[in-house]
Amino acid sequence: MRRSVREALVGFSLLGAIAGSFGLWLWLRGISLSQNNWIVRARFEDAAGLADRSPVIYRGVQVGSVKRIQTTSEAVLAELEISDPRLRLARPAIAQVQTGSLLGGDAQVALISTGHPLPASSPNPRDKDCDKALMVCAGNELNGVAAANLQSVTELMQELLAQAEREKILPQLASTTRSFDATSREAQIFIKEAQRLVKDLNAAVGKADPILANLNAASAEAVAAGRHVRNLTATLDNPKTLAELKTTVGNAQRLTARVDAVGGDVSKLTSDPVFMDGVRSVAIGLGQLFDELYPAQTKAGKAKGGE
Repeated sequence: MRRSVREALVGFSLLGAIAGSFGLWLWLRGISLSQNNWIVRARFEDAAGLADRSPVIYRGVQVGSVKRIQTTSEAVLAELEISDPRLRLARPAIAQVQTGSLLGGDAQVALISTGHPLPASSPNPRDKDCDKALMVCAGNELNGVAAANLQSVTELMQELLAQAEREKILPQLASTTRSFDATSREAQIFIKEAQRLVKDLNAAVGKADPILANLNAASAEAVAAGRHVRNLTATLDNPKTLAELKTTVGNAQRLTARVDAVGGDVSKLTSDPVFMDGVRSVAIGLGQLFDELYPAQTKAGKAKGGE
């Protein structure tokens, strides 16, 4: 009995070892017995470093591996086995070969989706109603691109330097730099001149302020004079005013004539010697009369006059 149990344990151990070895062989061969995995193909112009079992990642998380790589004269075709049956990649989407760093490392395939996120009610990639125009479905093919690495960056720099040498960009850049420096100096001079001009304008405006004030006052006085002129014109246009002015002018003329006549009479009187002698006699008589009436005052007046 003990021998049969021992033999059974040995048999089961051998079967387990064989099953484990077979499963390891399938894993190394990239064969999966799960029915949830689905395949998507990617076409690369350059898949440097990519190999079977290379990881496939989406947003930094591994979602599958490279199942098979086929090289043709036109491109490199890779079959990507996705282990997540509910991974929905909205189109447009691409597959990019990446490395661990710019200096190199293990290659991997990154799935990049630039479309709008799909709703949770969308079908899965393996469903029959999967719309390949909106999302990546099982069996679809993606465009593959290569990520930048040290070699590609170096080649690009060499190409840019060669193109710059062919087109003589460096001498043109030096000439452009000198022109820019000259332009900067001229711009600084222009700015200084503009600042000086602004100062002169401010000074001129300060000097012009009193003149402008006088002009404003003169304008106000001119407006007032204009109003007075208009009022005078309106008054002169009045027929009653014109009649009064005519009457006043006539009266002035008659008064002038009378003054002239009186002046003529006075001239005649002053030129008559008999009249002038009578005037002198009257003046002398009045003087003697005041002496008799007020002797004290007249004597005091004469004494002051003598002094």
